Amino acid sequence: MPPRVTHTQQDNILTMDVENDLFGGGTDNNYTSGVRLSYMDMGSHIPLAGRWLADILPGFGINDTTSLTYSLGQNLYTPDDIQTRLQNPDDRPWAAFLYGSMGMITTTDNHTDEVELTLGVVGPAAFGEQTQKFIHRHLSDSPMPKGWSNQLDNEPGIMVGWQREFPRFLAGDIGPLFWTISPHVGATLGNIYTYANTGFSIRLGPSSEAWQDEPMRVRPSMPGSGFFEYPENHWSWYLFAGIDGRAVARNIFLDGNTFGDSYSVNKKTLVGDANAGVAFTYGKTRVSYTAVYRSREFDTQDEPQIFGAINLGYRF
Repeated sequence: MPPRVTHTQQDNILTMDVENDLFGGGTDNNYTSGVRLSYMDMGSHIPLAGRWLADILPGFGINDTTSLTYSLGQNLYTPDDIQTRLQNPDDRPWAAFLYGSMGMITTTDNHTDEVELTLGVVGPAAFGEQTQKFIHRHLSDSPMPKGWSNQLDNEPGIMVGWQREFPRFLAGDIGPLFWTISPHVGATLGNIYTYANTGFSIRLGPSSEAWQDEPMRVRPSMPGSGFFEYPENHWSWYLFAGIDGRAVARNIFLDGNTFGDSYSVNKKTLVGDANAGVAFTYGKTRVSYTAVYRSREFDTQDEPQIFGAINLGYRF
């Protein structure tokens, strides 16, 4: 949700997002880990492909707010019992996803659009086994995972995602504070995920830094560009919360490989997230924590999942 800038005011934001179930429910299963490194180039030159895309998307306009984003990430998914070598047929398959993304964010009239193309790979080529074993051996006291031989096979992945948010649909002041309620809608299409989503977010913070946006997160998630302003008094804060509901047609991490046989479970068609978090900004650096409650994603899942996201952003 970047405000209007000119090319002489061009700025960049580097963001690291680390999501883990240990940060929330203290578990080690389902969506167990996600890491995403993102770079936002504000006021950048938009390539020809981006201008062509803007022409075919209704209401997507290229202007002084338009920014490019580039991301690299890895997600890990495991069943409840990671200490057995056998795959439980009633539990989700082992899976990892290694990917790169390129996107555009623009604010036009009363809405902000995000569009993102993601290319990656699922399977042993995503290095999920090596990543989890390294973390459990050197960075945590968690038991060693033993079931990665059951993971999904190698498969290239592609997704195109779009989200539209209305950042000041409802807004007002409470003394020195500024609040907003921002609904959103979106859709993602691909062999990794295919879903439609909608929801809203609530933000509360100082009026002097009203153009804060939520942290950029691992998809699927609430909308968030990761943009933040320089604090007027050198440091600042804000609170945020929201919900996001998804109608899911495909989730490769539950449905299994697209073009071959693999382990799979019966997924839930409707999945919801509830989020709440806090962000602190000091100078050019912002750190935030988000707690996420995710409803059950497949029929035989024992209970909903809680995980946390720690996000570090730096403007330069």
